[in-house]
Amino acid sequence: MKRLAIAFALFSVGAFAQEGEASRNLDGWKWANFAILVIGLGYLMAKYLPPLFRSRTQEIRKGITEAQALKRDAEARAAAVEAKLAALGTEIEKFRVQARAEMEQEAARIAENTSRHLEKLQRQAELEIETAGKIVQRELRGYAAKLALELAETRIRRSLDPRTDGALIEEFVHDLGASKN
Repeated sequence: MKRLAIAFALFSVGAFAQEGEASRNLDGWKWANFAILVIGLGYLMAKYLPPLFRSRTQEIRKGITEAQALKRDAEARAAAVEAKLAALGTEIEKFRVQARAEMEQEAARIAENTSRHLEKLQRQAELEIETAGKIVQRELRGYAAKLALELAETRIRRSLDPRTDGALIEEFVHDLGASKN
């Protein structure tokens, strides 16, 4: 069919290309050739252009549909991103509040631990002071007892003369003999 249309088109062009006197007499034929050419071109256009236009229209519609779907998808993603951005401020504030609360709890825990530790150290220091006081008191008592003994020995030595010393020894010996019996 295409070959026939091409041959017809070439024949028509050839007919119009003739010049001279013979062509003047053939004005009617020229118009007939022109009409045949127009009818042939019209037929070819009617046969091949509508399917071409339909396919092109379908491609355009498909492209428009795909573009609309892509646009909706992009708008949905943009809305999701905007929602996340809007929620991000809230999330950040939430994290700040949570961090503050955790810091306050940690500070309270540290203060409590420090207080307990200080109390423990204070009790330990009091016990050490008390123990040291008892040790010093024992040492002072021992020292006082030693001084008292030394003082008593010194007084006894001053008050003892050889006669009193002999009498004490005799009495001691006598007490020993009496206790053996």
